[in-house]
Amino acid sequence: MRRLFKLFNREDGITGLETAIILIAFVIVASVFAFVVLSTGLFSAERGKETVFAGLEKARGNMEVRGALTVSDTDTNGTIDSSDEIVFNVALAAGGFPISLDPTAYTNTVVINWIDAQDRIPDTPFTVDWILTDGDDLLEVGELAQVTVNPPAGSTLSENETFTLEVVPPSGGTNLIERTMPPSIDDVMDLH
Repeated sequence: MRRLFKLFNREDGITGLETAIILIAFVIVASVFAFVVLSTGLFSAERGKETVFAGLEKARGNMEVRGALTVSDTDTNGTIDSSDEIVFNVALAAGGFPISLDPTAYTNTVVINWIDAQDRIPDTPFTVDWILTDGDDLLEVGELAQVTVNPPAGSTLSENETFTLEVVPPSGGTNLIERTMPPSIDDVMDLH
């Protein structure tokens, strides 16, 4: 009887069951931790991809100035004022997205800001004459447009004065066209 009682009092099976439960708990905790780590890694990789694509879109939306900037003193008074013209050519940078050059549009178009020693005037009016075009108002690959800006009313440029045209496309980087007037103002000047 004692042997039979001793057989029922052994706890070897219970210890194995406890070990199995602890092992299963460790496996579950490890799998949850691995899921969290993988999810976080995938989330940050996706954010990194979005950042790269946003940077590429910004870089691909750029336009560039082609050639020199020409200043014409149309009234031949020796200063550049609102009756005179500043002309430059723009084209799309390599691999860039099309950009609207419609000066009458209110959204998603290029804005030109005037900056000189006295003023900073946003959204300066400009006109566009197409040199190479397919007939629409979008500056696309292979197209060339001539932009004409008249200095804003009240702004005058005289000898040795520096001015900046800030060309802001709807996407991409801003082009700063900074030039200094020569010591003597001619009727037509090519500023490099």
